[in-house]
Amino acid sequence: MPQESPPRREHKRTVQQMVVVGIIASAIGIAIGLSIHWFPPADSTQADKIDTLWDVLVIATVPVFVLVSVIVGFSVLKFRMRPGEEQLDGPPIHGNTRLEVIWTALPAILIVGLVTYAYVVLHDIEKAPAAGNPERHVAVTGQQFAWTFAYNEGGKKFTTAQLYLPAGESVKFDVQSKDVIHDFWVPDFRMKIDAVPGITTHYRVTPKNPAAIGEHAIVCAELCGLGHAFMRSTVHVLSKPNYDKWVAKMTAAKPAAGGGAAPAAVNAKQLFTAGDADTGATACGSCHTLADAGTTGQTGPDLDKFLKGKDAAFIKQSILDPNKVIAPGYQPNIMPPNFGDTLSAAQVDALVKYLSDVTNK
Repeated sequence: MPQESPPRREHKRTVQQMVVVGIIASAIGIAIGLSIHWFPPADSTQADKIDTLWDVLVIATVPVFVLVSVIVGFSVLKFRMRPGEEQLDGPPIHGNTRLEVIWTALPAILIVGLVTYAYVVLHDIEKAPAAGNPERHVAVTGQQFAWTFAYNEGGKKFTTAQLYLPAGESVKFDVQSKDVIHDFWVPDFRMKIDAVPGITTHYRVTPKNPAAIGEHAIVCAELCGLGHAFMRSTVHVLSKPNYDKWVAKMTAAKPAAGGGAAPAAVNAKQLFTAGDADTGATACGSCHTLADAGTTGQTGPDLDKFLKGKDAAFIKQSILDPNKVIAPGYQPNIMPPNFGDTLSAAQVDALVKYLSDVTNK
């Protein structure tokens, strides 16, 4: 039996070493990839399917990375130029048709398989709930730099700056933008979608019951301007009985336009310093200095100076349309533009009267 030449035996040994190193490195890489907690808790039913897709991608792609890295590493080690070979040409190799077919076909099959599985997952998480199961619609509006959420609960409509959802029920978000492109993302739910001016985009989630009960961050995931990093809000996931109580409170507390309590019934100073927890309206005092309220915020102008001598119409315009007049030394699009949605007419009027009184003593 003819014996193999030394170079051929060396090549076989090199291939065997590469296979062994590749298998060990792939196993270690997959184990590490699956053991790392890449994401926050999965608090929607859709999140579990997305996390499984991520695990499949890790399992499929780590060996590809290892394969390329091992081949490059062994090529550098085994086929590097040695001293005295500086003027030599490499051997005239034509190529290997079988190898080229394999390294083209296998990645193509892998990609088609992963894309098909990703499509199945996407189709599954976008399914509407079965007939007879309730689905809530919430209109989400993004604008520099705040989120607003509009509800229609049994024909009773109201708006908040923080999102409230019942656990265990599907909700479909109708997402819009008033200015530039934003991206509505709740990391704990995994789902995200762009808010695009002029069109309405959609996605649905079902918060887990009871695992999702609690608070979850809302993030704008699209660079949208100077205040992008501050375009955050909170999802409050409640049990169904507590959600029903919250809805009853919101619909009872929001009178129809032109009706309700007089401005004198609103504690404007408390509203200035603490905001409105029910709607998520931001406390003015967190950003502004006002001596009467004892606030020292520096994000916005000192109201004792800026509103001195200004009339009620100017103050109201500054609340409802804060970019209309920008104080010297400050940038536009910093103050939330949604106070017209998160404060009632009575609250706005009371706040205007309070600010006018204390800054024009």
